Amino acid sequence: MDRPLEEALGLLAAETRLVEVLSDSLHSLFFYQEACDSFDFSYTVHAPTTDINLAAENETMRCASVEAIADLARICDEVGACRLVVHPGFCMEPHLWQASEQALLRSLHDLAALQDEVSVVLAVENMGSWTCCHFRDTSLLPLLDDLGLGFTLDIGHAVLTGTLEAFLAEARPVHFHLHDNDGTHDLHAACGSGCIDFSAVMAAIPSSATAVVEVHDPGAVRPSMEFLQGKKRA
Repeated sequence: MDRPLEEALGLLAAETRLVEVLSDSLHSLFFYQEACDSFDFSYTVHAPTTDINLAAENETMRCASVEAIADLARICDEVGACRLVVHPGFCMEPHLWQASEQALLRSLHDLAALQDEVSVVLAVENMGSWTCCHFRDTSLLPLLDDLGLGFTLDIGHAVLTGTLEAFLAEARPVHFHLHDNDGTHDLHAACGSGCIDFSAVMAAIPSSATAVVEVHDPGAVRPSMEFLQGKKRA
């Protein structure tokens, strides 16, 4: 995120044909969409994580978050992105948790209506060990299915919440975030460098799903992909 989007995409050109753009800061597609046209990538897009809260109990803020995702979904269609990953939101005040849950439900229904208007698949991501976040277990999966929304399975997050086996058994993810950790911290480390057993993960990824390596260090992309290819062949 500390490099302009076009420069970051250039670094990945030799590594992969599928790139996920976190639409924030120097990589915001609201400002730098044209950078995507310079490369022959397939794209997935991740909605901003800091300024959007689909579970905001303040209705004005919640509606603004939904509208921002709607605007980004239309940009996704313009760049040909096949998935738009969205976080389910958070609540910083425990006494407002129930109101926040109700706000999230309203937002998911709004996203379901939006899904009928765009080509990109909206895929809600499971969250990690932060107790302020919603969707840290499998309980939301039936509603996503009922609403026709997609699901992004973040492997590292699921390990931190002890829910990986449950998600692999119960969910039908359309998209995967692959990264490793030590079982305690959300390190987004190179696959194969931590405690996660990727054998079951790779076996569970259907051919119809997309998957990206989501690591903090650009230098971890190639070793992660080589490691995962080995697991896929095993």
